[in-house]
Amino acid sequence: MESACHFCVTGLFISRWREAERNDHLRRKTNGQTMNPETLKFIEASIKTIPDYPKPGILFRDITSLIENADAFKATIDLLANHYRDQGITKIVGTEARGFIFGAPVAYAMGLGFVPVRKPGKLPRAVIEESYALEYGTDTLQLHTDAIVPGDKVLVVDDLLATGGTVDATVKLIRRAGGEVVDAAFIISLPSLGGDARLTAAGVKVVSLVELPGE
Repeated sequence: MESACHFCVTGLFISRWREAERNDHLRRKTNGQTMNPETLKFIEASIKTIPDYPKPGILFRDITSLIENADAFKATIDLLANHYRDQGITKIVGTEARGFIFGAPVAYAMGLGFVPVRKPGKLPRAVIEESYALEYGTDTLQLHTDAIVPGDKVLVVDDLLATGGTVDATVKLIRRAGGEVVDAAFIISLPSLGGDARLTAAGVKVVSLVELPGE
């Protein structure tokens, strides 16, 4: 009986220790500022993983299951907006296309303007552009020349951080326009693909709500 009780207490201690470790991990991934761990776990549980898509060996992280869930989508936007509300942000920037899904509502919730960074030929006014490498070739992103002004404090919002190529190019555009990139915030980060390290090396603070392994 005493032995069984000992195992019960030990198991409870381990369970609580693991929960504390997870909550500490969640705090670290949000730049040291506390976000509600239960909300973060709810958001993570709303993201479906599809194996072998779009090709064998890939684990596809599907954010459409999150945005289809009204409560999860609202929780995501509210969490980001509340996290950055008192940090002096003046503009929200999102990169085509899924950065629009999260960036625009965060901007609305914070009462700020939203600036889209787009593929060539999509923006009607004068633009600056930045090219970046793909696995086979290059791609280019553009920003309206008057969308960011010197002194703007900018938050970049996107759905997923993988290799970091598109966000790195976005950051370069913002800096060329005279803006300061305060943070780059993502719903999902895949650290094994190198994007987190790439942006950190470029002097960008990375915040992710969910960190997942693999591709």
